[in-house]
Order: sequence, then structure tokens, then C-alpha cells
Amino acid sequence: MLDELEFRDLAGTALDSLMQHLIAREEEEAGFEVEEQGGMLQVLFEEPVAKFVITPNAPVRQIWISALSTSFKLDWDEAASAFVLPRTGEHLMALVDRLIGEQLQG
Repeated sequence: MLDELEFRDLAGTALDSLMQHLIAREEEEAGFEVEEQGGMLQVLFEEPVAKFVITPNAPVRQIWISALSTSFKLDWDEAASAFVLPRTGEHLMALVDRLIGEQLQG
């Protein structure tokens, strides 16, 4: 298991990469904005109105996503070198992309 410092470094890097990815995606397509607040990312949607919250949870060493009335809890996968949703195997960025797509189609 990761210690807290390792987790914070890995989660910070993952969320920074996700933020850059979402900023690029935001410029290409309308419908959402991404904001960073105190280490947490928020994806805000205009139509239909919604908010996704993506936050590191250091005590349990997971990244949590609140989206589409569901909580997604991603664990660090050493072999994949990524935060992964255990039940689907999706990596953080792929999962967030899928959730945004579902929200925008909504």
C-alpha cells in the first residue's frame, strides 16, 4: 500500500494530467468547464446543469469521483501505473471522458 506522501504525489500528478486533458477538451467542445480548487477538480455543465467533483482521498489512498448521481472510487494500480476503477478496469482519464460523454448526451 502507498504511504500518504506517495499517494499525494501520484494523485497530484494524475489530477494535473487530467486537468490539462480536460482544458484541451473544453477548448474543442462546448458544454462544460473545468475548475481546480484546493487540489480538487470540478467539471461544470451548462445543459443539463450538473457538476462532477474529482478529489483525492488520502486516508483511503483513492481518487473519488462524484458524477451522474454515483460515487466512483479509483485505486492505484502499480502494474498499470495509473488510478483505476476496479470493477471496470478503466483508468482515471478514460473514465472521466466516458462520464462527460454520458452527461453531454443526457
